[in-house]
Amino acid sequence: MFSLALRTLRFRTGGFIAAFVAAFLGAVIVSACAGLMETGIRSAAPPHRLAWAPAVVAGQQDFELRKNSEKPKTQSVALPERVRLDRSLAETIRATPGVSTVVGEVSFPVSLGKKPLVAHGWESARLPGPAPRADEVVLPAASGVSVGSTVDIAVQGSMRQYRVAQISDRPDAFFADNVADQLSGHPGKVDYFGVVTDNPAALHLGSGVSVLTGDERGLAEFPEAQASGGRLIPLSGVAGGLSISVAVFVIASTLMLSVRQRQRELALLRAIGTTPRQLRRMVLGEALVIGVLATAAAAALGPVFGRWLFEQFTSGGFISPAVQFHQGWIPMIIAAGATLLAVGISALVAGFRVGRIRPTEALAEASVPRGWLTPLRLIVALLCFGGGTALGIVTLAVMTGPIAASTAGPAVMLWAVGVAMISPGVTKLTAILLQGPMRLFSGVTGWLAITNTRNAATRVAGAVTPIMLAVGIATANIYLQTTTTAASAQAFAEDLRADAVVAGPTGVSPEAIDRIRHAEGVAAVSPYIASRAFITAPFDENQTKKGYPALGLTDGSTNAATVVRGNLVDLTGDTVALPDTAEVSRSVGESVTLRLGDGSDRTLRIVAIVHQRAGAEQLLLPADLLAGHTTSGLARQVLVRAAPGVDQARLTRSLTAATAGLPVSVGDRSTLAAANAKNDETGAWVNYLLVGMIVGYTVISVVNTLVMATSRRRREFGLQRLGGFTRGQVLRMAASEGGLIAAIGIVAGTVVSAGAIVPFCLVATGRVLPEGPVSVYLVIIATAIVLALTAAVLPAWVATRTRPVTAVATGE
Repeated sequence: MFSLALRTLRFRTGGFIAAFVAAFLGAVIVSACAGLMETGIRSAAPPHRLAWAPAVVAGQQDFELRKNSEKPKTQSVALPERVRLDRSLAETIRATPGVSTVVGEVSFPVSLGKKPLVAHGWESARLPGPAPRADEVVLPAASGVSVGSTVDIAVQGSMRQYRVAQISDRPDAFFADNVADQLSGHPGKVDYFGVVTDNPAALHLGSGVSVLTGDERGLAEFPEAQASGGRLIPLSGVAGGLSISVAVFVIASTLMLSVRQRQRELALLRAIGTTPRQLRRMVLGEALVIGVLATAAAAALGPVFGRWLFEQFTSGGFISPAVQFHQGWIPMIIAAGATLLAVGISALVAGFRVGRIRPTEALAEASVPRGWLTPLRLIVALLCFGGGTALGIVTLAVMTGPIAASTAGPAVMLWAVGVAMISPGVTKLTAILLQGPMRLFSGVTGWLAITNTRNAATRVAGAVTPIMLAVGIATANIYLQTTTTAASAQAFAEDLRADAVVAGPTGVSPEAIDRIRHAEGVAAVSPYIASRAFITAPFDENQTKKGYPALGLTDGSTNAATVVRGNLVDLTGDTVALPDTAEVSRSVGESVTLRLGDGSDRTLRIVAIVHQRAGAEQLLLPADLLAGHTTSGLARQVLVRAAPGVDQARLTRSLTAATAGLPVSVGDRSTLAAANAKNDETGAWVNYLLVGMIVGYTVISVVNTLVMATSRRRREFGLQRLGGFTRGQVLRMAASEGGLIAAIGIVAGTVVSAGAIVPFCLVATGRVLPEGPVSVYLVIIATAIVLALTAAVLPAWVATRTRPVTAVATGE
């Protein structure tokens, strides 16, 4: 039967091309997502400044966090701040056999005018010439200054003057080593050590220290690269899983339509004695031939598309540019396996109906399709509807805040599968309901379109399903994102109790904070320091792998948290305020142990229990305590509340005058809101890109399916024209069918998206309808209508170009 399958494909080029396109595009997308996942797993970041060092010694940027209180299982958790090492560790490294050179490295931000730079100590520069003196600096040629000139450089929130000692071809600035040690904000500490050794394996430096070689060395230079990998893995996994699900939909609908169009041929084979098993083998053989050819063609394009996606992520700021894209042979194997599995399952489903009927019923079944609701369809539909309903209940009863969106993706697919299982019935029912309006506006051609749809509901459902899927996925994912963004912006605005923000690119110094505090019209001042922390003892059942956001404050009046017990006035020294959702069996006056962002463990006394917005719980710590455990060491923003009766303009003028001469800027509360919105926009842009990719694939399948379905009706169109229909009437009938298919798909897709959107919106905003412009939905609807009409009318126009007698004679 496999050889027969090869021969039949030669005479079924339309169905072959349609199935090939569906499988090919599915394999390309899955291959690209698998390549992104491999890139995230590897997190390869080739070194730049440390290319000369065979090994790099750095602080361990992750730790093991307990997963539950009853079992000793742990999970690896990334630390958000740079883990620094004591400079004295250099002596231990030098004592290791085979080590010839050890260079400590520090990095910190500075600004030359409005140009931000990264500064280092001279020892790590490895440039010719004498080292700069204490009052000197080496600047890049792009800075536009000359040797011997004096420049003002902003560093650690203050302006300082330095003489330009040299001009280098490097993009960074360099200070004397002892000066850099002080300016870094962490005296006596280094970011990492570059080590020249002929035996990196001999470096055994104890716990908390990592020895990096190869492309891993870049992780010390660019610690954000490891976090990028952590973001890329789940993103590519979700996108890949959704792509596979959509591919199964698309390929199955294409193959089932192709098999349905060959019903007469397959019925004749059954009537002359072909067994059901042989028929299934033939259909499966044809599908596997298509799948093999499609995956072979996708092997070349998959990595190219994956690299393009990766470049979009890096240019959009979602992934660090230091991460290197890597796609080996494993992603292609995954893509081939997933595509062939999707093709195989689709072929088995498509051939099941043909193989099940008796030979005496085969020809009748081919001419007049009978029942479509098999027990398997009914069971799958009920299971999917039950699963979608269950996820909605879980969202409403358990989820809080943005995490509620985590159930939306699976819910969309469950509702989509459920509707697809009963789509012939939905198609027929909708056609019955629309027959009145269709006859009213379209006359006889509309009546004929309704009749065709009712009598060939199974065939039409094959075209409805991709439209339903495209509308459902696009509507759900876009409005989930717009609602999430709007809810985040609203919550941020409600939590922010400040009238002005003072910000500095290199930090806001204690001198600046003191000036701000004594400025006219100021009622409260608090540095704004954001990080993350983990409660390590006692065990917190509510803590996730990401820990808690940690916020550093000096004045609780700038935060919207409601004190349940204790007092935020006592938030000084080694203290902490816990959210009331933390399950640590501790109260005010008792202690908890936190692991802060740089890996340091601190035992802190609880001074308050606070109630915060659901889904946005955070730990409140003294600003000076938290600042010392962040990468920068200083607050980048300071929140200011105005005294009663002081308006925004007056406050801004007062703060500008108070901070004159300092490298800071004064803005209103919208400054922080804009920064928060920018972070949300980055994540939203990535989601839109991936959703667009998947919806684009689905849209292509819509056109693919409709073109195939319409072009095979040449004989039917010829008979209609011989019966008295004009060519224009046939085309209008095809347009009416296309519009009807679009309407059914839009209604079904809207229902599918509502199954995910409504529970999420009730949790996130308390409303049924999502946030976001209605124009988005109108564009989705318009696109579906245009695609359906175009894909229905153009093939019909081509099919009716021949004479009716010729069309009847050459049609199936």
